[in-house]
Amino acid sequence: MTAVTTHTVEYPADDLTMTGHLALPAGTSRRPAVLIGPEGMGLSDVERRRADALAELGYVALAFDLHGGRYLEDPEAMLARCLPLLADPDRMRAVGRAALDVLRAEPRADPDRTAAIGYGTGGAIALELGRAGVDLRAIGTVNALTTGRPGEAARIRCPVWAGVGSEDPIMPPAQREAFTAEMQAAGVDWRLTVYGGALHAFHHPTVDHPTPAGVGHHPRHAERAWRDVLALLAECLPVTG
Repeated sequence: MTAVTTHTVEYPADDLTMTGHLALPAGTSRRPAVLIGPEGMGLSDVERRRADALAELGYVALAFDLHGGRYLEDPEAMLARCLPLLADPDRMRAVGRAALDVLRAEPRADPDRTAAIGYGTGGAIALELGRAGVDLRAIGTVNALTTGRPGEAARIRCPVWAGVGSEDPIMPPAQREAFTAEMQAAGVDWRLTVYGGALHAFHHPTVDHPTPAGVGHHPRHAERAWRDVLALLAECLPVTG
């Protein structure tokens, strides 16, 4: 493993002061960069560790914030914050662009070689960046089969990979079909992986606060989903040199 340097970065977005986690690989050269969006509860050590793992592989990685430094353990508080955000594509894009600007401004990051991955709400934001026509090399999401405004998926200029649990009640088969129909109609290079028996947020390790119904960790599929994300990045955003 190579040495990784991490920093906390503050930046404005959504009328809040966001607190992101930036992970830099060893060395001084410019490297491809990856934006990481968290689940609706907000930025946690799960996403910070993923950023660090990507930096060990040679990427510059920024795990971005959703709630101004807060982690919303209470489901009602999380939904009160996230549902209006998810209903407003322009607001989601503004949150994503603010984080992406921070990532691309990092001297170690190659601004012309970036990807966005995300989970839940963070994945929906990654998709909206694509629908806004942002230049990305890849988009990867888990639990984020959100559809956009009519016709805007045609602006996506990179491959899209999406993962979902077969038993996810928040992303049921009808939502999968709507998402894939949107991607197909737009001519997007898309893939969908359905993980058998997995619930919503199956990728997220068990937490120490109450877990809502339909949410549960699936360790084997969590590892597989991470490998699938890494395969997407290796294909579309390889680290060279």
